[in-house]
Amino acid sequence: MSRALRVDRPGVRTLIQDLGRPGHARLGVTASGAWDRAALTLANRLLGNAEGAAGLEVLLGGLSLTALQPIMVALTGAEAPLLVDGRPAAQYAPVALPQGSRLDLGTPTRGLRCYLAVRGGLDGRRVFGSLSSDPTTGLGPAPLASGDELVVGSDVAGPLGDTDLASGRRGLDELVLRVALGPRDDWFTPEAIDVLDTATWEVSQGSDRVGTRLSGPTLTRVRHDELPSEGLIRGAVQVPADGQPLVFGPDHPTTGGYPVIACVIGTDADALAQAAPGTIVRFDLRPRPW
Repeated sequence: MSRALRVDRPGVRTLIQDLGRPGHARLGVTASGAWDRAALTLANRLLGNAEGAAGLEVLLGGLSLTALQPIMVALTGAEAPLLVDGRPAAQYAPVALPQGSRLDLGTPTRGLRCYLAVRGGLDGRRVFGSLSSDPTTGLGPAPLASGDELVVGSDVAGPLGDTDLASGRRGLDELVLRVALGPRDDWFTPEAIDVLDTATWEVSQGSDRVGTRLSGPTLTRVRHDELPSEGLIRGAVQVPADGQPLVFGPDHPTTGGYPVIACVIGTDADALAQAAPGTIVRFDLRPRPW
């Protein structure tokens, strides 16, 4: 392990993230991890890292780093200007940082969160086997601050990847999220299920890594009694008392007391990491998987 990068400016909020710490919900510990898992995985592939190697999740850019030794990096996720010593550098490709060089990441022009991986991955003290930061609970490393020095590990799995791996750049004007009904769709009227499948919502200002709040049509309940607290997962579409859906993200609570009408399927929830306020969201209702 060696200190390879110094944080000169952390930006709005920059977190160390890997693929999280699943399997500890019984202890009240959520998985956390990179919100856009596909973007972090791709950045690691470009550098020949293990797919789950820890990197940086950068919200709204503004990050500046100085290389303390020669190192390779790759930037994926939201589209944003990347400069090395003041000169433009490629996104979705391995980039060499000579010792003493400065990396500057600008404000995204499309999407919200960039993922910066370093060859070898970041290293540090792991909590429940993960280096992921969960600011909501305080688990894992704190958000980056000026003067922090980042340690690089040895999570190298192979040679540098091909830039042809780059695809599916994030940050759309409209998102279509595949969802499966349940487990509490029976708490809602048949009309609410139709609305879920046909209406559109907008991402609201109150969204964060805990969940994406949507504003639009109300999902009306047929049952109004109290629901005992139940387990939650990433991608669960919970409907609070105001009838506006909330899609849980990586830092979601492990339990909740409002009914979950549906769950987002697979990696579709990754795209919410890049959904700025005002983004249009539609749900594509799929057959029940159970």
